[in-house]
Amino acid sequence: MRRSRPSALALLFVVAFGASARATAEPWRLDDAVGLSDRVSIDFQHRVRYEHLWDQFRPVLGGNDDIVLLRTLIHGRLRLMDWLDVGAELQDSRALDGENSGFVSNSLINPAELLQAYAEFGFDEVAGGRLQLRGGRFTLNIGSRRLASRNGFRNTISSFTGLDATWKSEALTVRGFWTLPVQRLPFRLDELRDNEVDFDEESFDFHFWGLYADGELPWGDSGELYLFGLHADENTDPPRRRRDLYTPGFRIYRRPAPGRFDYQIETALQVGRSRQATSGAGTLDHFAHFFHAELGYSFGTTWSPRVVVQYDYASGDNDPDDGDNERFDTLFGDRSFDFGHTSIYGPFARANLFTPGVRVQVKPTPKLSAYASFRAFWLASRSDVWAGGGNRDPDGDSGRYVGSQIEMRVRWRIFPKNVTLEGGYAHLFAGEFMDDAPTSPSRGGADYVYTQIVFEY
Repeated sequence: MRRSRPSALALLFVVAFGASARATAEPWRLDDAVGLSDRVSIDFQHRVRYEHLWDQFRPVLGGNDDIVLLRTLIHGRLRLMDWLDVGAELQDSRALDGENSGFVSNSLINPAELLQAYAEFGFDEVAGGRLQLRGGRFTLNIGSRRLASRNGFRNTISSFTGLDATWKSEALTVRGFWTLPVQRLPFRLDELRDNEVDFDEESFDFHFWGLYADGELPWGDSGELYLFGLHADENTDPPRRRRDLYTPGFRIYRRPAPGRFDYQIETALQVGRSRQATSGAGTLDHFAHFFHAELGYSFGTTWSPRVVVQYDYASGDNDPDDGDNERFDTLFGDRSFDFGHTSIYGPFARANLFTPGVRVQVKPTPKLSAYASFRAFWLASRSDVWAGGGNRDPDGDSGRYVGSQIEMRVRWRIFPKNVTLEGGYAHLFAGEFMDDAPTSPSRGGADYVYTQIVFEY
């Protein structure tokens, strides 16, 4: 059993308390301090997070786990002309004690990396809108962020090398991109535990592209249409599954506002060919789908409470021996805002599950916000893998019910846009599948807690 590190937890609060002595009316900005011109901007962010997980639910690992994660981002932009910007962003993501943590991967650790390096062109009055062209290495946030996102909670951020074009008018946005996903290095455990520097790389054997449109619907709400393509040849260094996937989908939604209902409905199909592992079984016919629905209401009262009822479904593979793969692939989407904290926790992914839930959000003051949620989780296919936990019962004898989760988070913007303190907790109640699956190390659920402080300048 790994010992906890209360000293690291206490350190975060001490630093936050010390920073509070330097309160100012306006956010402090690095640009202003160094006297850069209006054509140059520099953004700096540093995050320190301590996490502890009791009763690891993943196969082989077991026991308790904890880790201290650091992430530093430095993003600089230079306006060369009124229509041309160039920019670069450096990312340093590492573990302070990775050698002592059981769950380590390149989703947590990616030291000294060039996250972005791009040129951006902007032209007004193009067919009644603004055209923006971007080329180089960059990050992506598209639509709901469920299939393509710049990761927030995760300690590393996905980036892509290619071309990205966006045309935007008052009522319509149209976007198209073609990229080579950047593969994070290192990926071997001994190198990750030592925070070794190994520069990320692209491959012409790995492509991700998309077409996207977002506009106002006739009744005043908003809608999106999209088509994503992912084409990956098998590679073992780093491991990568063979996939040729096409994912068309749509979303309709109404944004939250005080005193009214809001909603989201999103669904996507996925067709093509894929493998379920990086080696072994042959390529399978792929047909999968995903569905998300939510209905919320924001009260126009003190604390600004909002209540949201949610439902998600992502298909799983019904028969491992039928030559088909029905397991949904979430591509490069973020899952934390739907299913809870990720990092060394992250028991649920957008594959092989159906889950109803309810969330309550409050904002007692402009600087303080919190939420709490409850969700129950079942496997869409009892014979397919529990995607977040990694456990599987090919015979389907362990049932569908994985368990239920309560999750909460409190965020205190001590100095907005400068210092933010945050803490969260989750408890996973074990269902029949967690208790009975042959490879499950957990027989009673799991607990997870984290606290972090973020400095932005």
